[in-house]
Amino acid sequence: MTASDKVNILIVDDHRILVEGLKKLFAHSETIQVMGVAYTGKECRNVISKAIPDVILLDINLPDVSGIDLCKEIKEQYPEIKIVALSSFNEYAIVRRMLENGASGYVVKNAMPEEIIMSVEMVMSDETFLCDEIDLLMRNRSHNPVWLTPREKELLRFIVDGFTNSEIAEKMFLGVETINGYRKNLLVKLGAKNTAMMVRMALEQKLVLV
Repeated sequence: MTASDKVNILIVDDHRILVEGLKKLFAHSETIQVMGVAYTGKECRNVISKAIPDVILLDINLPDVSGIDLCKEIKEQYPEIKIVALSSFNEYAIVRRMLENGASGYVVKNAMPEEIIMSVEMVMSDETFLCDEIDLLMRNRSHNPVWLTPREKELLRFIVDGFTNSEIAEKMFLGVETINGYRKNLLVKLGAKNTAMMVRMALEQKLVLV
């Protein structure tokens, strides 16, 4: 197979060690080659404006944009590009939103190397690929879409009660930046666009006891 026949992939992830590992993985592939790397959503947009990849391995948690939103944006502008979500998140709601926004695959970052290669090959064949861990999750959790850790439940309880981030940080003995991070993750997990929607979902789905 010549270089021109290979599947061209773009890796979009801000974890440089992971990116280097993926580049080495694909360097040994006879069917796939890395055409570029982007560490932010902005860099990703710049790359694909110049050369369109066949597949994008897209991290969900980028420093400047949500990978979930970026996935939708890319698919609207470049419907021919296949997207495989690459994430440390293994939450049902997040996987579902990525697939709804046009991703053809979802792989956790600790997946086997063979699964990562298979994800690219399968989405290029117009199939959906879920790594084993996510496939199992989707089968088991379809009736219970949101699972929160005890700390996330505690934070959600404070948010529902109307406390500010500073007040919550004091109550939970954590820094305000940490609370900001937890809060963003909660919005993503619940698929909520803002705090008001998150509070409503928390009450409707009985995620916190009133």
